Amino acid sequence: MTLLMAFCNYTGHCIKDIVSAPRPLSPPVIRLAITEEEKENEMEYGLPSSHTLNTICLSGYLLYYILNDSNNTDAFAFKLMVISLLVTLSLLIGIGRIYLGMHSLIDVVGAAVLATMILIFWFTVHERLDSFVTSGKNVTFFWASLALLLLFAYPTPELPTPSFGFHVAFNGVAAGVVTGINRTFSEFHNEHVPRLLDPHLGATVFFKRVMIGIPIIIAVKFVSKALAKWLLPLICNLIGVPIKSSSYIQPVKGVTVSAVKSKGDGQLSFSGRQSGYLQKIFLSPPEESYDVDTGIRVLQYAGLSWAVVELVPLVFKSMRL
Repeated sequence: MTLLMAFCNYTGHCIKDIVSAPRPLSPPVIRLAITEEEKENEMEYGLPSSHTLNTICLSGYLLYYILNDSNNTDAFAFKLMVISLLVTLSLLIGIGRIYLGMHSLIDVVGAAVLATMILIFWFTVHERLDSFVTSGKNVTFFWASLALLLLFAYPTPELPTPSFGFHVAFNGVAAGVVTGINRTFSEFHNEHVPRLLDPHLGATVFFKRVMIGIPIIIAVKFVSKALAKWLLPLICNLIGVPIKSSSYIQPVKGVTVSAVKSKGDGQLSFSGRQSGYLQKIFLSPPEESYDVDTGIRVLQYAGLSWAVVELVPLVFKSMRL
């Protein structure tokens, strides 16, 4: 499911920034962007609607597994109820996006069509993908390479939007999940592991897991971010790669800082006073600076998701939870 949502996120935001279709004009449309998240989403382009796309993909995924669940072949009423709820949810999300003035009817319909195409494709490859992730060789190296490639294989929009930042976060989450599951599938994630509300996982054990697991996950997120903020600038400085940062890091010792005035992004650029040692040997002088915030965000969310699927289960095992 995580990989499906990451794929939906990447595909949807790529199309947004390639097409660069604006949201409905306001005025005359009254846009109801109340929360800070909505105000940030308002800066994105319109086609397709990300909320509609993600909701339909998630609902389709759940429907597929519920309808194909061999353990509930006779639970017709339950399946009908779940189908009704998911279909209603998808419709309400699409209608809600139009009502809020965030999307036009074309944006929502386009998202529904794209979600259907993604689900058809996903259900033809998901078994092979699951098999590769759970038992394949060199999975971590392959997925790390893929995650790096997807950071560069992203279109440049007509105007700056937060879409790429959302993709970066999902990219990191997918990398962390794949790494953790590949390493611990047989121990923590196979079909024989006790699930929520299972007789072997009572309310008391579940409560203890929540109270212990959530602080660990939060701590790992902050530690991953701190380590990335410290290591990435040093590595870039060593090899002589100029970097820029909008918020995460302060000027690094041995580099100069200048505000980037173009496009009004207010980012800080870091360019070395002299070429790094490895750059002198292997690399030609770079012509542009790279956003180190991207790498920091990937490592931060990769660490968080890895903690969920590997570190926290290991802690539970050691504590006999």
